[in-house]
Amino acid sequence: MSVLLSLLALVGFVALTAGTALFVAAEFSLTALERSTVDAHARDGDRRARQVQHAHRTLSFQLSGAQLGITITTLITGYLAEPVLARFLTPLLRAVGVGESAAAGISLALALIIATSFSMIFGELVPKNLAIAHPLGTARATAGLQVAFSLAFKWAIRGLNGSANWVVRRLGIEPAEELRSARSPQELGSLVRASAESGVLDERTALLVDRSLRFGDRTAEDLMTPRVTIECLDQHDTVLDLIDVSDRTGYSRFPVIDGDLDATIGVVHVKHAFTVPGPRRAHTPLRTLARQVPVVPSTLDGDEVMERVRADGMQVALVVDEYGGTAGIITMEDLIEEIVGDVRDEHDEPEPDARQLDDGWSCSGLLRIDEIAGLTGYRAPDGDYETVGGLILTELGRIPDTGDEMLLPARPGTETERWLARVLVMDGHRIDRVLLTPVPPDSAEPDTAEPDTADAPADETGTDEHRIGDER
Repeated sequence: MSVLLSLLALVGFVALTAGTALFVAAEFSLTALERSTVDAHARDGDRRARQVQHAHRTLSFQLSGAQLGITITTLITGYLAEPVLARFLTPLLRAVGVGESAAAGISLALALIIATSFSMIFGELVPKNLAIAHPLGTARATAGLQVAFSLAFKWAIRGLNGSANWVVRRLGIEPAEELRSARSPQELGSLVRASAESGVLDERTALLVDRSLRFGDRTAEDLMTPRVTIECLDQHDTVLDLIDVSDRTGYSRFPVIDGDLDATIGVVHVKHAFTVPGPRRAHTPLRTLARQVPVVPSTLDGDEVMERVRADGMQVALVVDEYGGTAGIITMEDLIEEIVGDVRDEHDEPEPDARQLDDGWSCSGLLRIDEIAGLTGYRAPDGDYETVGGLILTELGRIPDTGDEMLLPARPGTETERWLARVLVMDGHRIDRVLLTPVPPDSAEPDTAEPDTADAPADETGTDEHRIGDER
C-alpha cells in the first residue's frame, strides 16, 4: 500500500510540475505579446484568440493569478516530492553501506536537489523559453486554463493584487492593467536596428526607417547648408547674371543680398528669368524678382522645419543664429537627403561627401559627426562641434594646413578604436576634405605633421560644394 501511495505521489509531483509549467508559460507569453498582434489575431473570430485577448487586456490580474498558481503548485510539489524521493533513495544508500542515520540525511538532501532541479528545468526554464520563442502559440495553448484558474481564485487574487497595488501607489506610481504598447522614436529605432541585424528587416529599409525616426531630433542647424558654401547674387545683379550663375553652378535658387547674407532681400529662382522678356534681361535687377521666404531659428526641430519649407512656394528657408545673422539655408532637397541619403544629379560634383579608399575614407569636412559615424565607423566624443572639420579645429586649436595630421580623440569606452585624420584640401580657412584612417591598437601616436602638399592625392583638389536647391 505504501508503494502505491509513493507512486501516486510521484505522479502527482509530475502533474504539479506540469501545472507550474502552464502558469509560467502563460505568464511569459502574455507579457511577450504586443497588443496590436493580439487584436489582429482576435479579429479572425477564433475562440482561443478571444481568450488570449481577454487575458492580455486584464494582464495585471492574470499575472497575479499565474504567480498564485506557481506558488501553490511549487509548494505542493516540494511537500510531495522530497519525502517520496527520500523514501526511494534511502534503501539504495543503505544497500551500498551507508549508515541508517547518514542515509536518511543524504537521501533527504538528494531528494531536495532532484525535486528542485526537475521543477526548475521542466516547470520554469523550458516553458519560459518556449513562451518567449513562440508567444502567440503558447498563449493560445495556455490562456483558457489560465483564465479559468484566475476566475476560480478571483477572491484571493483580488486581495493579493489590491494589497500590492496599495504598496505601489504609496511609492507614487499608478499601477497599469495592460502593458504599454506605444513606443518612443528611440525605442522604435532600436527595434528597427535589431531587426536589421537579425536579418528580419532589409538593411536598406531599416536605414530609411531609422533616418525617418531620427529626423525629428535634428535641428535646422543640422539640416542646413552652411553660409560658407552658399552661392548668392547681389540685388543689383541682372537676370542675365542669374542665368549665367545657374548655368555655371547647376543651382536653381539663389539668395539675393544687399551686400551681405545677413541682409538677404529674398530668394530668386532661375525659372523667374523666363518671366522677363529677352531684351529686358540685361537691365532688370534681381531685387525686382526676389521673393520673401520663411526665416527659421537654427534650433527649430526637423519636423517643424519640414512644415515651414513645404508651406512656402519656393521650398526654401533661411536659417538665422541666436545673434540674428544668417547661418545657412535649407531647401527641400536638404530635408529629403536627410531621410533617403545623398541625392545626386548631373550638376553635382563628382566627388561624394564620403568615399572609401584603400587605407581609409576621404570625407568632406562639412559632414556631421553622426554622419561620419554612420559612414566610416569613427565615433567622436561629445564636444562643442558639429562637423568633422570642427572637431579637427577644436583639437588642433588653429587653422590647419594641407597635409596636417592628428590622432582623433575616441569616445569613452572605445579607446581601442583610434583614427588618424589628415587634411587633404583647404578652402580658404575651411577644411574641405579630410582623410580618415583607422589606426591599429599597437601603433604609436603620431605628432602633428608639417604641411606636406606633395603627398596629397591628385584627385583631392577642388572644392566640395554643397547643393542649395532641389531642382537643377
